[in-house]
Amino acid sequence: MRDFHLAHGGEGTILATKVEEPSKYGVIVMRQGTTQIDRFVEKPVEFVGNRINAGIYMFNPSILDRIELRPTSIEKEIFPQMASDSQLHTFDLEGFWMDIGQPKDFLTGTCLYLSSLAKRSPELLAPATEAYVCGGNVLVHPTAKIGEGCKIGPNVTIGPNVVIGNGVCLQRCVLMEDTTIRDYAWVKNSIVGWHSSVGRWSRLDGVTVLGDDVHVLDEVYVNGASVLPHKSISANVCEPGIVM
Repeated sequence: MRDFHLAHGGEGTILATKVEEPSKYGVIVMRQGTTQIDRFVEKPVEFVGNRINAGIYMFNPSILDRIELRPTSIEKEIFPQMASDSQLHTFDLEGFWMDIGQPKDFLTGTCLYLSSLAKRSPELLAPATEAYVCGGNVLVHPTAKIGEGCKIGPNVTIGPNVVIGNGVCLQRCVLMEDTTIRDYAWVKNSIVGWHSSVGRWSRLDGVTVLGDDVHVLDEVYVNGASVLPHKSISANVCEPGIVM
């Protein structure tokens, strides 16, 4: 992508990918026979193409001259300007791509990544001979600490400096850096944010997301909640929603 960007001489390059249902996305319309972007069509009703923005960009520093000192949407304001000036190109992504903007999709993407690791680089995953591995596809940072009698897997990612107590059950979840899961807690289909903790005998499920520095106290059930940072949860959250 870098070599392509330098070669075309334009101001910017957008990594693009082809999708089967372009009507769900903003579509990139190309100038015929070139890599130059002509325009963008948001969620088209009629077929205009199947290339969409994959979310990775490369720019020359001159793009800063286009951005005014006010809140600015680069996709809605700057990209159309660059396309109009014939300064924006696409570079096609080879290989798999998916949108992980929603928590459930992030978890699905993580599962796919772990499955890929299992095939391509299995040595990066916790070996099945580890007593705590249950179902495979478990990625554990070397600095993490895991207690006794845990059941972890399938599809679990454990980040740096995570501390997991005794008897913990983890399935299809991601634990970010510096999180603590206390004894006999259960975390499934959830994302535990940085510096957060889950209390003894507590349970997270239903695509629960804990933001930075969230603390779920002992014996609390959280189902499908998105908890904003710096909160303490002391009572059950049985219905999906945002906890502010």
